[in-house]
Amino acid sequence: MNLVQSLRENDSIRLGLRAQNWAEAIKLSVKPLIDSGAVNEVYYHAILELTEKYGPYYILMPGMAMPHARPEAGVNRNAFSLISLTEPVTFSDGKEVSVLLTLAAINAEIHTTVAIPQIVALFELENSIERIVAAKSKEEIFQMLEESKNNSFLQELNLDSEM
Repeated sequence: MNLVQSLRENDSIRLGLRAQNWAEAIKLSVKPLIDSGAVNEVYYHAILELTEKYGPYYILMPGMAMPHARPEAGVNRNAFSLISLTEPVTFSDGKEVSVLLTLAAINAEIHTTVAIPQIVALFELENSIERIVAAKSKEEIFQMLEESKNNSFLQELNLDSEM
């Protein structure tokens, strides 16, 4: 599962969006994946149900969330989407998020061994959240992803063929 390739193939980057609340932000982040056929509407509802049951388990760092649900909840193929919000939304735990990188994975192994390292590399870039929120074009995001390939963690895992 290649983050750059998935974002390009699914045309799933949306920048400068507005959401009234966290549920609408999740919907905005899942919509490109529904539109591309990577997931179906069930996936969005599964994320909402899990969030209501367990809280926002997918907030990975201040300002950033990686919404996802189980593979059997409407995932048709591995895919990512990335959205930025002009104003952050607040989740039930009081945390604010302005960048959502939604993951759809057909199995848990993809999630942990391939997806997470690429996401970590992107968000380890200096001022990553601020840069994504300020980005005006998809190409700015792809440039950040190119920068993230230099992350030593990715090189150790030899994921170059995956990126």
